[in-house]
Amino acid sequence: MIDDTDRALYQRTLEIKKNAYAPYSNFEVGVVLRARDGTLFEGVNVENGAYPLGVCGEKSAYVTAVTQGYRPGDFDLIVFNASPCGGCRQWHVEFKVDRVVYADADGELVEYTPAELLPDSFIL
Repeated sequence: MIDDTDRALYQRTLEIKKNAYAPYSNFEVGVVLRARDGTLFEGVNVENGAYPLGVCGEKSAYVTAVTQGYRPGDFDLIVFNASPCGGCRQWHVEFKVDRVVYADADGELVEYTPAELLPDSFIL
């Protein structure tokens, strides 16, 4: 269930998305990833002229967390300002985050589990 903390973190995504580097799509994504210990990691999308080399906002947040020693299962929430792409849906499954919260096409906050977003996902 969406709560006031989710809404506050969503507002933060709207602030940090301004740091995105999106000169090709002009589509800025801001992300806040929360670890179970309360640590927050922020991420933004970073595009590249060679499109496959760009990085989604969610991936940049996960990579920052991993760099600091966090691993799959350490996260309870990820919030961002847009629907996740298919690749990022696999990241949410892989990192075993409990809840995924984002603004849907109507601008409403919605909540899903990674399994709801990517049924029959690839799991090792």
